[in-house]
Amino acid sequence: MILYPAIDIRGGQAVRLTQGDYARETPYDADPVDAARRWAGEGAEFLHVVDLDGARAGRPRNLDAIERIAAAVDCPIQVGGGLRDSDSVGAVLAAGAERVVIGTAALRDPEFLDAVLETHGDRVVVSVDAREGMVSLSGWTETSDVDVADAVAELSGRGVARFLYTAIEVDGTLEGPALDELNRIAARTEAHVIASGGVGTLADLEQLARVSAPNVEGAIVGRALYERKFAVAEAIAALR
Repeated sequence: MILYPAIDIRGGQAVRLTQGDYARETPYDADPVDAARRWAGEGAEFLHVVDLDGARAGRPRNLDAIERIAAAVDCPIQVGGGLRDSDSVGAVLAAGAERVVIGTAALRDPEFLDAVLETHGDRVVVSVDAREGMVSLSGWTETSDVDVADAVAELSGRGVARFLYTAIEVDGTLEGPALDELNRIAARTEAHVIASGGVGTLADLEQLARVSAPNVEGAIVGRALYERKFAVAEAIAALR
């Protein structure tokens, strides 16, 4: 399994939110490039970058930071946040991202998703975020009446090859991942699934590697790394 250290950008800084709440923000690095260099220097194989400003605005707002991160590290990065049209996707890829992460638009704009999948194929990751099993949209500010597992099954049928699943209830809490819900979702698709939210200890990562479905390919970790609960190399070893 792959470890994806997280770099969430808001107001030009690397921050973390608790349970997706913009009012519960903890700043960590004044320049997100510092976080990227730190994680890459510790052995990260892939970085996960989120433009939180873009998620709320509906278009990328931190392209300069994304470009500087991509230039500063040798490992690939995947980037999400506000990617709701083809121009935004192209801009993020041009800034150096290896993959783009599409959330709200994947569920609200089927024609856009189909076009992006046709053009970029497995460079597209679809993010499905949920509160209490229901899909959350628009930077986690709206909760729908769509069951997240049903959404994954429907999107799989349209050719999505990789999903990112976040259980908002545990995101940023360090209380452990939502393993049952993760496996419920993974059972509805043959695509790869990346888990996000709740990891607080190496034991959480070991359990994730041990009991998650075979198509769960990795885990995104943020706050636990920033607060030095463990190092990147230790996390990679735990997942293996």
